Amino acid sequence: MFLSDPALGILMLVLFLIFLMLGFPIAFTLMALGVGFGYFTQGDSIFQLFVQRTYSVMANDVLISIPLFLFMGYVIERANILDRLFRSIQLAAGWIPGSLAVATLITCALFATATGIVGAVVTLMGLLAFPAMLRAGYDTRIASGVVCAGGCLGILIPPSVMLILYGATAGVSVVKLYAAAFIPGITLAGMYIAYVIIRVMINPALAPKLPAAERNVPALTIAWALLTSFLPLVALIVAVLGCIIFGLATPSEAAAIGALGAIILALAYRTFSLEKLKDSVFLTARASAMVCWLFVGSAVFSAVFALLGGQRVVEEFIMGLNLGPVGFLILTQVIIFVLGWPLEWTEIIVIFLPIFLPLLDHFGIDPIFFGVLVALNLQTSFLSPPVAMAPFYLKGVAPKHVSIDEIFSGVMPFIFIVVLAMVLLYTVPDFALWLPNYLYGG
Repeated sequence: MFLSDPALGILMLVLFLIFLMLGFPIAFTLMALGVGFGYFTQGDSIFQLFVQRTYSVMANDVLISIPLFLFMGYVIERANILDRLFRSIQLAAGWIPGSLAVATLITCALFATATGIVGAVVTLMGLLAFPAMLRAGYDTRIASGVVCAGGCLGILIPPSVMLILYGATAGVSVVKLYAAAFIPGITLAGMYIAYVIIRVMINPALAPKLPAAERNVPALTIAWALLTSFLPLVALIVAVLGCIIFGLATPSEAAAIGALGAIILALAYRTFSLEKLKDSVFLTARASAMVCWLFVGSAVFSAVFALLGGQRVVEEFIMGLNLGPVGFLILTQVIIFVLGWPLEWTEIIVIFLPIFLPLLDHFGIDPIFFGVLVALNLQTSFLSPPVAMAPFYLKGVAPKHVSIDEIFSGVMPFIFIVVLAMVLLYTVPDFALWLPNYLYGG
């Protein structure tokens, strides 16, 4: 006896999860299952659907900004700007308790804004700031937590690539998403900094003061360091985000400005070379191809899943739980949190979020607000054991005596801070919605 179409849809989803656990390539698994089940139930028309979905992805103007922002990030990463930035902020923050940790978080926030590439930020700060904190006598756990949590801020703080993908998936304005994520992103970074300062004030042994020679630096030296390293990168970031948020340019146009600005910055610092340009282009092409094929696979899979009635089964199941808006949000955020263990955020955004997005209208939830909440949640997916990517990135470059258990222990307080930020955002939605409503109307 053959299965009904909805049962085939659920079977397709179950098979995808099984193949995922077995380590099959995600994009091609999605395409294979979509085309296979589509051909079995829809016949040759599935191939026309495949072509249409592929073309719609390639013609999506929003996605053009992804390779440009990635290129901007890789150029900045390879221009050795990070060490200049960290040193200047370290000099300026020398009087603050836990100054190296605070400087690390500020550097991570700025560099994440310029790159949005979590692995790159955690790895580079693991090579630069982490050894500096250990040499200064910092507790291994607090140093680990600072690098891992700070490196993940690029998921939330614009120009986040994750928000671009969410905007393309949910069909909402990336400009409004950037405006909505700006205050929560800065708030989360501020909460991290406040936590470090308060904890070091309570227990100064966690982060000893730097030697007097490193703290008592002439004001002119600090000003020059900030002027030559901090200010240029901040100016580039403000120019890119300002063009987007104030409607002076589309995200794609602003991303092109950012890419050009990154090259000019690298030339000004005399760190630009054809070899570094070649590396940046290659890494951009590889990451962009991964995202685009994942989008194609997800589009085909989701279309067949909906045609078979699988989407309807999921919706009916959630509706049958008789949840209110709060219950629905808790359910979705718990699912996203758990999915963050085995999956990258890209897979969560393009594969699983489309299952929940059609239900937002029923529960009266703003998709802009939901997107920012998801971006906050995905911070935890990079930090939470057992499959936490940020701690493993750091472990890969940390000294051998630093254990993964110490790194996991260090990130736990920052996970609780993210959860607190999520509760704060749900309690006061205007943290996310005030700026886009003020700039673009409610």
